[in-house]
Amino acid sequence: MHLNKIIHHEFIQYENDIDAIVENFNSQGEVFINQDRNLLKLFNLKGKTVNVKSFKVPNSINQLVYKFIRKSKAQRSFDYANILLKKGIGTPQPIAFYEYKTLLLFKKSYYVSEQQDCEITYRELTTNLDYPDHENILRAFTRFTFKLHENNVHFLDHSPGNTLIKKENNSYSFYLVDLNRIKFGDLDFETRVKNFSKLTIHKSMVEIMSNEYAKCLNKGEAEVFNLMWKYTKAFQEKYYRKIRMKRRVFFWKKKYKNLISESPIK
Repeated sequence: MHLNKIIHHEFIQYENDIDAIVENFNSQGEVFINQDRNLLKLFNLKGKTVNVKSFKVPNSINQLVYKFIRKSKAQRSFDYANILLKKGIGTPQPIAFYEYKTLLLFKKSYYVSEQQDCEITYRELTTNLDYPDHENILRAFTRFTFKLHENNVHFLDHSPGNTLIKKENNSYSFYLVDLNRIKFGDLDFETRVKNFSKLTIHKSMVEIMSNEYAKCLNKGEAEVFNLMWKYTKAFQEKYYRKIRMKRRVFFWKKKYKNLISESPIK
């Protein structure tokens, strides 16, 4: 197995310690988030808490793609974090990425970053509309999104769990996580507004965000709201259609298995 790794220049002095963290990922560390596809753990690195994301081994086709054609999710996370920080956009400090490959296939990968403390994520704004200072946080988040767009950052996974929010003095700071899907380049008006579509199902929140974004763009509020609400509803319809389809597939698979198990042996 071949190892490819890059460590941020500010952490190169801790290379042996970071190596040990990755090598002992399965047996050590504190589970932070256990997703279907990926596992995140927390480790201590010389007094700093670091977050290590272990990406699931990709399917056979993507093992070839990530080996020969495309950068891995771990490398993209590392590269994009560095780009965001250079643009003055908040994200946890990148530390390193590790990739394990065979001669022909891509296998495991890990992304290491500093653990970012925060009060809430954007998700809490969607589940508790009475959260203290809710509207001001939402307007500040909208201005943060405008800053992304002005810096030619199209964050494709702009969804409730991927923005950390921290109160600092009397203002709010925002930090993007789950960075492996970002495009860089000019964003037209519709692309900018559509980028809000995955964030909430609440019309009241869309009204506030569209009002603030219209101010940022110097556009008509009604025009921005109508487009933002249109894309929000379209995303929700697509999302729930996908869920219904999965349930139907699961139902028929289960029914087929039951029929097979109940059929007489000939």
